Amino acid sequence: MCGCRASVPSTKQYSVSQPAPASTKQGPPAAAAMPKGVPIAKQLASIKALRKGSDLEKAFATAALVYNNYADPESKLSKAETKSLLQSQFWHFIQGQENKPKYQEIISSLDEESENKINFEDFMILLVSLTLMSDLLQEIKNVKTTK
Repeated sequence: MCGCRASVPSTKQYSVSQPAPASTKQGPPAAAAMPKGVPIAKQLASIKALRKGSDLEKAFATAALVYNNYADPESKLSKAETKSLLQSQFWHFIQGQENKPKYQEIISSLDEESENKINFEDFMILLVSLTLMSDLLQEIKNVKTTK
């Protein structure tokens, strides 16, 4: 493990106020400060090296572009901004995870000292962690890949 906060197990127990059940949710919450500017697809298209890139390369480039669009000039996000970004841009992956202890731990760590900043590497670890615990991952695994 890299030793960054998101990948270091915690022994603390957290309590998180529970949002409405997933079945009553209609869509992702609006991001507080969604940046206005060039759409991600257009930004991706402008990267010559990715014109013939694989889907995986484009997926990671998309994650990097989304992060960079929200990051400050030092390429960092506050924990509060990170939480908002995850809840608005990664909503389908975190939907229904509210009662899982690991999800509560991750979100609680973003609530603690919310003005502190995280870098891109820690952001990606959060994305991978949330993806691995997501119910959506199982649905993705069950998608038929042959005709």
